[in-house]
Amino acid sequence: MNPQLLDALVQTDFPELELFASGKVRDVYRLDDEHLLFVATDRISAFDYVLATGIPQKGRVLTQMSVFWFELLRDVVPNHMVTTNVDRYPAALRKYADVLRGRSMMVVRAEMFPVECVVRGYISGSAWKEYKSSGAVCGIQLPPGLKESDKLAEPIFTPATKATSGHDENISFEQMAKMIGPDSSRDLRDISLAIYKKAADYARQRGIIIADTKFEFGRTGAGITLADEVLTPDSSRFWPADKYQSGKAQESFDKQYVRDYLEEIRWNKLPPAPALPADVASKTSEKYVEAYRKLTGRELDV
Repeated sequence: MNPQLLDALVQTDFPELELFASGKVRDVYRLDDEHLLFVATDRISAFDYVLATGIPQKGRVLTQMSVFWFELLRDVVPNHMVTTNVDRYPAALRKYADVLRGRSMMVVRAEMFPVECVVRGYISGSAWKEYKSSGAVCGIQLPPGLKESDKLAEPIFTPATKATSGHDENISFEQMAKMIGPDSSRDLRDISLAIYKKAADYARQRGIIIADTKFEFGRTGAGITLADEVLTPDSSRFWPADKYQSGKAQESFDKQYVRDYLEEIRWNKLPPAPALPADVASKTSEKYVEAYRKLTGRELDV
């Protein structure tokens, strides 16, 4: 597959359906009172802005990787996925099968918790910045002398508020408990840590370090339910294990080529967001697909 030869899907349009929500990457449509249709586009955001260029196959990677993890983690926590089989979608959508196949899923509508459940096994990104200034992350005191990208003695749970635009804001567990209650907070923390440990152990056997990741949960008839995307290059920091070296930033299977390009052209990080050259979009696409192959052992369904 040569991503340069494939068009990116950056907009969806299904007139038969009511648009329920539209995010930086996903468009969510209402199917009925109990079900939604998640469609992962190829949009990519950097520095809080959606760029003018999409990344071919990115939405398919996000959807198919989430499906893989939903299946692997089913014994840890229920999830909201009903089916990804387009033939089981409402009849009016069959004519869009080529667009929907591989990048969409029908899900149970959940009452979502207003927090991001972040688990960190290594210190990087915003956690590294916070640690350098305070010696703690989200109110959790960490040992002195840690270096960038160091593995933590035990994974830590560092929740964040959900931002509709801009960055999510890190909060303490105590702040989370005030938002959603102490019992739900403890449940989400324990489930998040259990998911991370199982996924991180699996990924390490496949040559990938999951440095950190974020989960979203809601309530359905099944109780606390894992929702949205799970353990993808958009929601996680994936590092190639054979190139890992503490004390510096790591290579990663995500948007790094895009961020590097935007820094090189000295974009002022104000709208309008620039377009990407074909080679940058293609290389980023290859990184997403490579992460999918390495983690799942499968070929992407295109």
